[in-house]
Formats: sequence, C-alpha cells, structure tokens
Amino acid sequence: MALNPWFAELPYRNQRALLAAGERTTLHTGEMLYRQGDPPGGFFGVVSGSFKVSTLREDGKEGILSVVEAGNWLGETSLFDQLPRPHDVTALESAEVLLVGRDEFDRLMASPAFARAMNRLLATRVRLLYSLVEDAMLRSISTRVARRLMALAHGDATQAREWRPVVPVSQEQLAMMMGVTRQTLSKELKVLERDGVLVLGYGRIEIRSAVALRARSALS
Repeated sequence: MALNPWFAELPYRNQRALLAAGERTTLHTGEMLYRQGDPPGGFFGVVSGSFKVSTLREDGKEGILSVVEAGNWLGETSLFDQLPRPHDVTALESAEVLLVGRDEFDRLMASPAFARAMNRLLATRVRLLYSLVEDAMLRSISTRVARRLMALAHGDATQAREWRPVVPVSQEQLAMMMGVTRQTLSKELKVLERDGVLVLGYGRIEIRSAVALRARSALS
C-alpha cells in the first residue's frame, strides 16, 4: 500500500490506524465491489488486483472512467455526501480489498491529519476529472489518446511519480475509457506504433518512447 503516493504521505500513525480499521475481502474476476445506486457502504483499499470504475450509457454501452490498481483507495465520495454510489466498480481480476466501514471511517476523520489527507485525495480526483473534461472538449483524438496512455503509464488513479513502460490495458478497454469506437482508436494506435512510440500486444501496450508520447500529449 505504501507504493501509493497518497498513502505514503499519511503520517505513520494514520497509516496504521487506516490499515487496522480495514476488513479483508476477496473478489473474483467480474465480481462487483459495488453498483451504481448502492447506499454508502465504506472506504476501500485495493490490496491486490485491479478494478474498473464504469457506467452504462443510455444505449447500454459501457464507459470506463478509470482503472484502480493495487495501493489505491476509493469510495470516499458517498461517505462524504451520503448519496448513493455514482458508478459501478468491478474486479478486472481476482482481487483483495480492505473494507473500512462508515463508523470506522468517521473515527479516522476525527484526526486532523487524516481529514487533511482526505481533502488532498478529493482535490486530486477533481483535478483528474477536470482534465478529462478538458480533453474531451478541447483536444484532438490523437492528443487525447497520448494523454490517456501517459496517465495509464502513471497508474491512472494512482498517478505515481514514476511511469511504467507497459500499460496493462486492452484496446477495447482503452476505447471504452476514451468514449470512441475500437476502429477510431486502432487507427490512432497504429500511427503511434508505426512511428516507434509504442508496441501493441495482447491486453497490453508497451511504451517505447515516453519522450515522444509526452510530446504528442502536449499537442492540441
């Protein structure tokens, strides 16, 4: 869990208290941690595995908002506003989570240091969401693809300081994240592969040149 920047910056006593408050739960591939519309049920830490945060469009097609990997925490929004869960969260593989119940979460929030850390976490979420909205409104599809790949290279929800060369995402999943057709995405990815920026694999994308990808993510 300490590999996550947010958790790593918590004071040690808050780290211990948060982990001690969690109850371990195992989920299988395709099992839902919670559904859109569910009542607030807790704060979750991903110990192993990964999850997709998604929603369904009116036509029944799925849109993936983010991928939450091991070390990340989620579910805080409904604990703050006491409104139903806004999205579906589904295991992409066998996963283990820590469930921190509402009462335990409220006790943790009595610590000023933990409350400030939760404010930072929410601020990070807001920045990422505004960035996605800005991309969708103002940037070309080629730039959006480059920017999303860079985000995924930093762990998407994690946004770790160090990037990784292999992004464990399929083209279908990436298309659902981008809100574009598989054909549109494939065209953009093939251009990047042709230019030596990345290599496409089964269920993964290998970034060969982070410098070139970052340069393309800065284009409009």
